[in-house]
Amino acid sequence: MPPEAAATAEAPAKASSTAIEVSDLEAFYGESHVLHGMSFAMEPGEVVTLLGRNGAGKSTALKALMGITPPQRRGSVKLLGEETIHLPSHRIAQMGLGYVPEERGIYASLTAEENLMLPPKVQEGGLSVEEIYKLFPNLRERAQSQGTKLSGGEQQMLAIGRILRTGAHTLLMDEPTEGLAPVIVQQIGNVIRQLKTQGYTILLVEQNFHFASTVADRHYIVEDGRVVDLIPNDQLDANMEKLKDYLAV
Repeated sequence: MPPEAAATAEAPAKASSTAIEVSDLEAFYGESHVLHGMSFAMEPGEVVTLLGRNGAGKSTALKALMGITPPQRRGSVKLLGEETIHLPSHRIAQMGLGYVPEERGIYASLTAEENLMLPPKVQEGGLSVEEIYKLFPNLRERAQSQGTKLSGGEQQMLAIGRILRTGAHTLLMDEPTEGLAPVIVQQIGNVIRQLKTQGYTILLVEQNFHFASTVADRHYIVEDGRVVDLIPNDQLDANMEKLKDYLAV
């Protein structure tokens, strides 16, 4: 299935099993059927994107993997070979899956550092606060600033850093570059590539396929709540017209 995705010796993920395996995943919001049998897989150490138009079901897919959609979901989601479809979200987090939501979830009443320290550690191997500050020097400078006084880019850095401290080895990131200045987008890209070299597995939802092409190994195309195509990153140029048609750009 996926091509070479070897994790480094420092990999926090187990390299003996598929990192994420999704089969026939369906999800509902009340009577609204959003995911229609979505299936895909990732190997440890890969960076993979879900690309598609607004409303295709990409963000719902991340929430369904994390177990935070409404209870109407069915199918199979395996994390390192273990079925999670019937587990609550806190148990899934304890298995090493971390979620960076599109809205970032920064608490206004807490400082940046307090926000950073808020989530509990779920596993050993998480980054220390000092290591997070090395990844995101802006956060060191703004450590005592209130959460909502941070810029959008700094809030995104904080949302990513907060999950890295917990020990999660597989990261779900929903639109991590949306609305950010190009210099911040570049910094987020640098961090994602650095995390990949350390063996993290990262699933991105992205609208910006130009950014996605700088960090990802492969791209799953999502339409109407299902995966309809797979494009390896080294074949993007050859598939550009098809991709533009999928994304309506």
